[in-house]
This record gives sequence, C-alpha cells and structure tokens, in this order.
Amino acid sequence: MSTANPSAAVLRPDELPVTERGGGARTVRLVTGELGSQKILNGITSFGPRAAIPLHCHNCEESVIVLEGEAVFEIGGVEYALKARDTTWIPPNVPHRFRNVSETDKLEIFWTYADVEATRTLMETGKTHTIASEHAKDLHAGDRK
Repeated sequence: MSTANPSAAVLRPDELPVTERGGGARTVRLVTGELGSQKILNGITSFGPRAAIPLHCHNCEESVIVLEGEAVFEIGGVEYALKARDTTWIPPNVPHRFRNVSETDKLEIFWTYADVEATRTLMETGKTHTIASEHAKDLHAGDRK
C-alpha cells in the first residue's frame, strides 16, 4: 500500500516473503511502492548452483551488486566475470542477465531499479510485465527451505 507521507523503514530480508522465480532463483523484495517508495525499487535475488535468469531488459536504469558468490553478467553479447562487491549499471532497454557459475555455492545479488514501476521484458518471448507482478505467489518467511 502506497502512502502520501511514507515513513522510514527497517527491512529484515529473513522475515519477508520470498518469490520463487524458477530455475533455482528466489527473490525477496525490499523497498517497494507498497512500502511507500516513490522512486526506487530494490531487493535481493539468490541463485542456486548453476541457476540463471533469462535474457531480459527493463524500462529504467538498474544497478546490481554481487553480495555473495561468483556470477557471469551478460550484456550486449559480452560476458563479464563478477565476484562479491562487483557492481553493474544497466541503462534502460538493454538486454542482460546473470548466471551463477558455481556447481556448489549460491550466488546472491542486490538489485535496484530507478523506477518503482519497473518492468521486465523477456527477450525470448517479448512479454513485458511489472516487477511487482512477479511476486504474486510469494512464500511466507516460515515456508522457506
């Protein structure tokens, strides 16, 4: 729920709902429009071993920080090896994706969109949806395994 006069918040990812993204990826949304954010949207996505998300783009800028593990970041047909604390900036409408390269360890990224109404367009299908709509099937914190 959005408010005209939002209050500050302390968010604890371990206590927030988790969205299964498929293919071994899980997301926890942090700062959202429902919280009262007017401009930014962010969260954490964890990837199991060898997990990846499909090639996609957004309608706004995005920045991603690798929190844990090692990733391959693909953008413009070029792949970059990333490690913890490496950070990306992605302009709007530029196809990209992240992959966990480890056979055994998880990858965790912190992402921020420059628009609370951010969308994702999957390159394979051309389908566009809001980031918020990806979280319709959230698991409650107690349901996580």
